[in-house]
Amino acid sequence: MEQWLEGSVASKTIWTERLLSLRIVADIEPFEAGQFIKVGLKIGDEIIARPYSLVNAPHERPLEICFSIVPGGPLSRNLAALDTGNNILVAPRAHGFLTMKEIAKGSDLWLIATGTGIGPFLSILKTGTPWQRFHCIVLVHAVRLAKELMYRELIDELTSAYADKFVYVPFVSGENAEFALPGRITHAITSGQLESHAGVEFRIAESSVALCGNPQMVKEVQQLLIDRGLKKHRRFDPGNISVENYW
Repeated sequence: MEQWLEGSVASKTIWTERLLSLRIVADIEPFEAGQFIKVGLKIGDEIIARPYSLVNAPHERPLEICFSIVPGGPLSRNLAALDTGNNILVAPRAHGFLTMKEIAKGSDLWLIATGTGIGPFLSILKTGTPWQRFHCIVLVHAVRLAKELMYRELIDELTSAYADKFVYVPFVSGENAEFALPGRITHAITSGQLESHAGVEFRIAESSVALCGNPQMVKEVQQLLIDRGLKKHRRFDPGNISVENYW
């Protein structure tokens, strides 16, 4: 049986009508940047819970999750209705392998996300480890509408602080946005547009790639990179590509 801590909502950010972030006060065990935590609510006679990536770095409190409202979903709409001071259930221990310890060695780090999949990457980027390990870091974030590009202020701070080694590449597929690439990540990889825009190439000997977000994107991008000679990273069989599979 799942054990739960009783936490409370410290604050809420409404990015769009369907994208939100919650900051949560809960005394969980120490975790690694990039991991996820189960969050739940008692709805009727049962506890409904789902895993959400932690956006905050391990040294930061309160905890923070970002999520999208799933039409007909049993939990997300109820989470969105919470306000400051409301109670929320939090698992005591985080899990997941999308961490710096599990990401392959290399000189270039690609962090490729869609939607709320950017969360674990922001947690990682708020720590010192990736900046010490990699010469170049490319954060790719794909959404449908420009207003869905969350955490722009934080990303601007990272761009300013690490101007010599950080590249942010937003994609907006559903409307024209002058500052973003159009279309899908997969098309931009196939055409070479992504690498050209970032000024970095996918290289077998140098590239470490982490993928998080829409399962179809993860599957398609992984295959495109495998076709280019990169390989999936496993603990006992090192490669280039790390993937989070809790969606």
